[in-house]
Amino acid sequence: MKTANVENQFSHDTALLLLRGITGAVFVFHGAQKLFGGLNGFAGYLASLGIPFPQLNAGLAAGVEFFGGLALIVGLRTSWAAIPLVATMLVACFALRNGGFDSQQGGMEFPLTLALVTAAIGLLGAGRFTLGHAVARLRSGSERIAERKPLLHEP
Repeated sequence: MKTANVENQFSHDTALLLLRGITGAVFVFHGAQKLFGGLNGFAGYLASLGIPFPQLNAGLAAGVEFFGGLALIVGLRTSWAAIPLVATMLVACFALRNGGFDSQQGGMEFPLTLALVTAAIGLLGAGRFTLGHAVARLRSGSERIAERKPLLHEP
């Protein structure tokens, strides 16, 4: 029974790694497009949708997507990183509500999918295959080494 639990945990952590990786990569890609090449164009698009303060919100959305996506990929504070990502995608859904569901028709299909997948990642946590988990293991290992007594004690 213990082997099944270990295998299930490995499968669970692997699935989370795959979900975090692809979802984070999508966010990084779209955030980078906005940050490094199209922030003014994106701000104009937001203005056309009636989003207030389009320049500010374009920068915020681009930063959230880029840096939040990186956090998902490496598994750093994943549950916290998911919050602004989900919020950004829900705002996108609201802005696209008149386009219906189909993303080919200007609908909310894509941001809704990203919001739901990211919310699931945030609720499930990052799993073991993360930068945070690796750092914690390194710290606990160095603490164990530091706590060891030297071989020769001085009186």
